[in-house]
Amino acid sequence: MAFTVHPLHPHFVARFEGLDMRVPPDAATMRAVVEAADRYAVLVFPGQHINDEQHVAFSRPFGRLETTIKAYRPGFKGRLDPHVADISNLDENNGVLSATDRRRMSSLGNRLWHTDYTFKETPGLYSLLSARVIPEDGGETQFADMRAAYDALPARMKQRLDGLTAEHSLLYSRGTIGFVDFSEEEKARLGSAPQPLVRVHPGTGRKNLYLASHAMMIHGMEIPEGRILLKELMDHATRPEFVYTHRWTAGDLVLWDNRRTMHRACEYDPTKVRELHRTTVMEPTPPMAELRRSAA
Repeated sequence: MAFTVHPLHPHFVARFEGLDMRVPPDAATMRAVVEAADRYAVLVFPGQHINDEQHVAFSRPFGRLETTIKAYRPGFKGRLDPHVADISNLDENNGVLSATDRRRMSSLGNRLWHTDYTFKETPGLYSLLSARVIPEDGGETQFADMRAAYDALPARMKQRLDGLTAEHSLLYSRGTIGFVDFSEEEKARLGSAPQPLVRVHPGTGRKNLYLASHAMMIHGMEIPEGRILLKELMDHATRPEFVYTHRWTAGDLVLWDNRRTMHRACEYDPTKVRELHRTTVMEPTPPMAELRRSAA
C-alpha cells in the first residue's frame, strides 16, 4: 500500500493518507507510521470512520494501552470500553452533560496545555484521537512542538535545564482552575510522578522540552522559583510559531507523540455535542530511567 505524507506546519504536523484503520496494522504500516511520527510528531489521518473495536485493534500493536482513569465516584459506569477514553461532553445515556456536572468541570482541565499521563511514572507515548461528532464552531485541538521550542532556547537556558526533574500531578493541574472535588481515595490513587524537564527523543536523537500543566514543582528548587521557571518555559513553548491548530472534521483521527508535544482543547458551546474517542499507548519504560542512564 502506498502512503503519502504532506507537511502542514513549518516545524511539525503532517497529513497521512492511504491508510485504512479499520484493519489492524501490519509490520510495514507500523514502520511507516512510527517513522512519520518521529519526523512530524503529529499525524492527521482523514476519513477514518472507525468504531471503538477497530480503534483499539489498530492501536494495540504499538504497545500497552492505558485504561480510562476512574476519576469518578464508585459505581460510575462509563459509556465506552475502558481502553478508550471518552473525550466528549456526553453522559452515560448519551445526553449532553449539564453545565455544572462534575465530569464537565474536571474535563475543563483539558483546555490547559498538557501531555497525556505525565502524572504517572510511565506516561503516554502515542495518543490516537478519533473525531465522531464535531460542533460547527469551536472545539479545535492545538498542538505545540516541544523540539522546536527547545531548539529556540538560549544556550544558557539549555544548560540550566540539563538534568532537572519536575513533579507532575493531575490534582495540581485541576486545582489551578479551581477543581478540587476529589475524594480522599481519589487523591491517594492519583498521586504524582517525577519527569525529566528535557528529554532526548529516541527516534531522532534530538532534545526537546517535556512540559505539562501537571508540572507543579522542580526538584531542588524552592517552589516559587520552580513555578516561575515552569511558567516561563510554558509561555515560550506555546508561542504562535510553535503551535498548530487542528480544526476537526468527523472521521479525522489524529495521532501525536506525547514525548515531544503538548496539546490542549479549545472552547466550544457546551450545549452542542462534541464527541471524540481516544486510545493512549503507554511508554515501555519510565522517562526517569532515561535520565538516570544519561547521568551514569
